[in-house]
Amino acid sequence: MKICTRDIPPRAAWALEQGGIHPLLARLYAARGVLAMDELDDALARLLPPTGMKGLQEAAVLLADSIAAGHKLCVVADYDCDGATACAVALRGLKLLGTRDLDYLVPDRVIDGYGLTATIAQRVKERGADLLITVDNGIASVEGVATANALGLKVLVTDHHLPGPQLPDAAVIVNPNQPGCGFESKSVAGVGVMFYVLLALRSELRQRGAFDQASQPKLDALLPLVALGTVADVVKLDANNRRLVAQGLKRIRAGAMPCGLASLFAVAARKYQVATTFDLGFALGPRINAAGRLSDMTLGIECLLTDDAARADELARALDAINRERRDIETGMRDQAMLIVDSLVDESEEPPPAVCMFDPDFHEGVVGIVASRVKDRLHRPAFVFAASQAPGKEHELKGSGRSIPGFHLRDALDLVAKRHPGVLLRFGGHAMAAGCTLAEEHLEIFERALGQVAQEWLDAPTLLRRLDTDGPLAPEYRRPDLVDTLHREVWGQGFAPPVFSEMVEIISQRLVADKHLQIKLRHQGQPVDGIWFGHTEPLPARVKLAFRLDADEWQGVRRVRFLVEAAEL
Repeated sequence: MKICTRDIPPRAAWALEQGGIHPLLARLYAARGVLAMDELDDALARLLPPTGMKGLQEAAVLLADSIAAGHKLCVVADYDCDGATACAVALRGLKLLGTRDLDYLVPDRVIDGYGLTATIAQRVKERGADLLITVDNGIASVEGVATANALGLKVLVTDHHLPGPQLPDAAVIVNPNQPGCGFESKSVAGVGVMFYVLLALRSELRQRGAFDQASQPKLDALLPLVALGTVADVVKLDANNRRLVAQGLKRIRAGAMPCGLASLFAVAARKYQVATTFDLGFALGPRINAAGRLSDMTLGIECLLTDDAARADELARALDAINRERRDIETGMRDQAMLIVDSLVDESEEPPPAVCMFDPDFHEGVVGIVASRVKDRLHRPAFVFAASQAPGKEHELKGSGRSIPGFHLRDALDLVAKRHPGVLLRFGGHAMAAGCTLAEEHLEIFERALGQVAQEWLDAPTLLRRLDTDGPLAPEYRRPDLVDTLHREVWGQGFAPPVFSEMVEIISQRLVADKHLQIKLRHQGQPVDGIWFGHTEPLPARVKLAFRLDADEWQGVRRVRFLVEAAEL
């Protein structure tokens, strides 16, 4: 592990400090590319205007016409947290804006697979819908949209995934990543796209005289859901996404959120009054995601939709139980995967350029999480496969992959598909995460083909595991109140949470619960407690550590402790 320090543009840091930003925050922001104060303005008025998103006005007209005609609208969701929150935002928002006949349908991960399929289109038609709206999916659903069209359904696709070579023949497509879209934020999540669709629809309805500026429905009540989906989907937190998340967090901290979110905070034993992006990404998001992984995402969506507090508590407890089951399954799979990793890699040798693994006992709902663990362990692109549980598809394998910076996973799959036609039955995704389906007999071909692409694309600098940090922590900033200040900020993908690094002296160290290294160290001449979760190897007397800041309380006194991320040995 190479621990590196980010460059801090001095002029940018100085300008931010002159604008009233705390010196530590000014330094952290400047290192993350913030150059001026206006980039830190998280007011709603600073959001990118809807006018820049291709298809948005046409979507607003289509929806307004459908509402006026009394048509039935059906939302087809995805089974992850972004899809669930996008579905809840769509249904809550459309209801606020006057839609009387609303329905939704979420595919079953096992039976239906991903996205708007021909079968899903048929089911939507059978429910009596006139307009089908996809959220967080649809840009690759060429066949599903064609079936919907043939059945007489109009289709509005709202998505953020990268399009394939052919776009579906939908009535309207809203996706910032579609060709010809000039919307500045290409990283907006599926839930964010749907929120923008609702903003455009409200504007269209206002122009039609449905309400005026003063009496129009307030869509900001949806921002807690937008924040949750944005953080949970691990999209890049560019300035626009940071504003959406910041606005959502403000409302959550004030208690202004759907009661399902409050119930999820309660079962996760997190305090919504001091909610952070960490809570959304690592406490609430996994509980929603667990429903789509192991059960039925309808549970997650219903939890986000209900306005009955008792019902919300019941659903949140059910989601919490499913998440515990998911963790148990994941632990078993991860242990098995690590045994496979150990058999693949000799300690003295470099790992292969890309890693693929399959075990008949793997559960397809958890392969993505395990792939992420394997990727972290080896610092290599990793695919983990499980046998399909869908009836009649037992010969198929469903794989989920995670990548490292500098290796675009979806593009790699595209190249594999071109070089080996017919091997990949389906694939899609992003740079850092992607999925695919193939026949079990083609697994070896896929493994060799992905390894070949990785060998061609990965160079020595990309393969060097490195951790970018914010350098030394001045001793005057080692205070609990500053820890709280840092935690309140919006951190996440592409806007990394602060990690500091410097040489320290280890005073004492011992194992806790046989799996965590608890240490006492000397930092800038002062003793500080620290812990390295999941690490058991002892540290030398002097060592360069990378660490995050935390504050714990003991006998009524709050003290700073270091959460160790890495050591450069």
